Amino acid sequence: MKILITGRPGVGKTTLIKKLSRLLQNAGGFYTEEMREDGKRIGFKIITLDGEEGILARTDLPSPYRVGKYYVNLKDLEEIGVRSLERAFQEKDLIIIDEIGKMELLSRKFREVVEKIFDSEKDVVATIKKSSDPFVEKIKNRNDVVIFELNEKNRNSLLNEILSVLKFNRGEKQ
Repeated sequence: MKILITGRPGVGKTTLIKKLSRLLQNAGGFYTEEMREDGKRIGFKIITLDGEEGILARTDLPSPYRVGKYYVNLKDLEEIGVRSLERAFQEKDLIIIDEIGKMELLSRKFREVVEKIFDSEKDVVATIKKSSDPFVEKIKNRNDVVIFELNEKNRNSLLNEILSVLKFNRGEKQ
């Protein structure tokens, strides 16, 4: 089962992924989290489900890769994020990816491992950017993908809906 969660920025996709990752057994992968200083967002951390952390992007990072005001750290993305996906692919039943977004898609290694994961029999729960580009559309248009759009109205019920779909697909009792 391949589940994609989309929605506008700030609606709670990462919060939902973090809740799911705590509830699901034998999962691996990563999520992203805001970094703040003096109440202002200055970047994003990448955190694996194994507890490894790195910097995905910051406003003051020396990097040639930029998305908006953030400079993207491909080194940590690939050495921590991509490696966690590769490890999850080898060792886990379920792979969590937060997110398939502009920053992450700057990495060829990230795109390659995402394609490998989606082409496999592994279960996946991933957040994906709402705006499109060819890679995102290719993932969204797969026949084996179920897309959930998170919004303010379903924010509290979507967790249980996704858990039910995963349990049903895995043949677990509800």
